Amino acid sequence: MTMIARRIWRCHRLLRQFSSSSVCAPSFRAPEFHSQSSASPASRSFLVHSLTLMKWCGGSRSWFSNEAMAIDSNAGGLIDVPLAQTGEGIAECELLKWFVKEGDLVEEFQPLCEVQSDKATIEITSRFKGKVAHISHSPGDIIKVGEILVRLAVEDAQDALLVTSECSGNVDPGVSKQKTDSLVGALSTPAVRNLAKDLGIDINVIIGSGKDGRVLKEDVLRFGDQKRIVTDSVSSENPVLGGDAVSTITSDFEDKIVPLRGFNRAMVKTMTMATKVPHFHFVEEINCDALVELKQFFKENNTDSTIKHTFLPTLIKSLSMALSKYPSVNSCFNEESLEIILKGSHNIGVAMATEHGLVVPNIKNVQSLSLLEITKELSRLQHLATNNKLNPEDVTGGTITLSNIGAIGGKFGSPLLNLPEVAIIALGRIEKVPKFAKDGTVYPASIMMVNIAADHRVLDGATVARFCCQWKEYIEKPELLMLQMR
Repeated sequence: MTMIARRIWRCHRLLRQFSSSSVCAPSFRAPEFHSQSSASPASRSFLVHSLTLMKWCGGSRSWFSNEAMAIDSNAGGLIDVPLAQTGEGIAECELLKWFVKEGDLVEEFQPLCEVQSDKATIEITSRFKGKVAHISHSPGDIIKVGEILVRLAVEDAQDALLVTSECSGNVDPGVSKQKTDSLVGALSTPAVRNLAKDLGIDINVIIGSGKDGRVLKEDVLRFGDQKRIVTDSVSSENPVLGGDAVSTITSDFEDKIVPLRGFNRAMVKTMTMATKVPHFHFVEEINCDALVELKQFFKENNTDSTIKHTFLPTLIKSLSMALSKYPSVNSCFNEESLEIILKGSHNIGVAMATEHGLVVPNIKNVQSLSLLEITKELSRLQHLATNNKLNPEDVTGGTITLSNIGAIGGKFGSPLLNLPEVAIIALGRIEKVPKFAKDGTVYPASIMMVNIAADHRVLDGATVARFCCQWKEYIEKPELLMLQMR
């Protein structure tokens, strides 16, 4: 007790010397304080005042945020946990779900919630050990970077980086309880929540049949059917003039407002930007007979059941080989400085259509990978994209994009650039068509149409045509590809 009093007195004397001066107090180590110490309430109050004054003086070594700090002698201080910058250019994220609720104890690095940006799905973890005091947002909310996600009650709050003096007074118990009830009463996955939102159903009123009362997809559909039956029965009891019954399906023709979130919001921004760039399109057909035989050979000699061989890895590797000879196709354009940046790595993106929207992860350094390594990496990215678990690193840094629209249908597409890349290639489906040999005989051939869209500010038609011819040669004659591979 005596030691604590001496340290407080020394701190007070030092602060008093600078309190009336325009010069800020020199940096010093803040005196330690624990909410469970035996210091008197008066000493605690004085310590909070001293620390607040130190922040006001603007000492070069401040442990606090720009907001004031409040310390509860029983529960410690409340710390704001904001939404951090999750990636370059990310200004907002959608809150998908919470892993904690108000009143839960959390450890350092424990996941708090899951958010989705324009580029990836990310888990937000706690930097502190403490207790969840207040949750500021609900799943489905759009949160700006820097906004408060949650407030944690943490002991020794004066040693934390982000502390406030108004947190304890700002927490509305009624609001906290309401948000906690809504979180606890609606355990479900983001996909189920989106389904309920599309059907115009409040998921919080559904009784879940899953584990711990979790609301399943079947619960939402069953509830929707019951709601429709009730609506239809009420409508049928209200006849119109002339004796005709009111149609029981009128509710199905009502307009719905569907907000764009996550990857769909990103697509709006990127495609709007792409339409401002002058595009040049080059269409070519490629004979894929050798590619079909190569894929069949890989399948027959596959010893790993976890690997699925497709046409795409060979197309990706051959594309990288062609890029080595035409590096300007593997570049990006700096509009402000009018400079072209030739990319050293071949980070080839593959457009993937998922239930969460269109996403374009890329395979890094394809020029240094074997066909088998490309196959494994492509499988990994497809698995993550399907489960909405792609990392920011997986979807950034691409240098050129492939859009395999032929896997769904269509002979060829007319793609838009994935800026700042200067080229994107749409692949049509491979189909058997009759072809004429030089002697006039007809033979079947596996033909694939490709459409290369290029930034005409950077690439001219001749360059794109030569590049495509080189790529075509590698696909039609895989032995040349094998010969030049490193």
